[in-house]
Amino acid sequence: MNYLHEFLMLTLIHFLAVISPGPDFAIVLRQSISFGRKTAVITSLGIGAGIAIHVIYTLLGIGLLISQSTYLMLSAKVLGALYLTYLGINLLSSKAATNQSSLVEADNNKEDQKKAFMIGFMTNVFNPKATLFFLAIFSTIVNPHTPIAIQSIYGVWIVVTTAAWFSLVSFLFSKESVRQRFVKQGHWFERAMGGILLIFAGKLFLSLI
Repeated sequence: MNYLHEFLMLTLIHFLAVISPGPDFAIVLRQSISFGRKTAVITSLGIGAGIAIHVIYTLLGIGLLISQSTYLMLSAKVLGALYLTYLGINLLSSKAATNQSSLVEADNNKEDQKKAFMIGFMTNVFNPKATLFFLAIFSTIVNPHTPIAIQSIYGVWIVVTTAAWFSLVSFLFSKESVRQRFVKQGHWFERAMGGILLIFAGKLFLSLI
């Protein structure tokens, strides 16, 4: 069996999906501008860990069960929409920073780094579109006879490349020249990101109708 062709198709479709603007991108962009490179990269690693969860339950066949259960799929969408709403409202309530040093300190604070990882992780895990995406690509592109070991390699590759992509985004948007354009009006930027997250949440709520 030609696993290389399967792998290349999987890689291409995943790449097109991961570079598409979504909640993950909005969160990493916000972390990069508001807190700095380290925090944004840690958030990106959290997103990668979230992808790993989707890959694991897809390989175990649980993703198929979720998609075929109206109740479970509805629950996943509701949880995802509620979490994005929670993040969006928090960002909308952002206030102007009293000084720029607070942004630098946040990038080196251990507790904030743990929080950053969990924000990335939860944002991705609670995205029901990820559930449908992995179910779709593993059921249509990956041959059911492909050994689980090979499918696991595909999964690891997706996890690593996702974290790498968002880490690259972190590096680009945390450049000092870029951050300086936003820092003075950082609270307005955060409110804009909050609005974007609420739009994604709204789309999820509308899909429930």
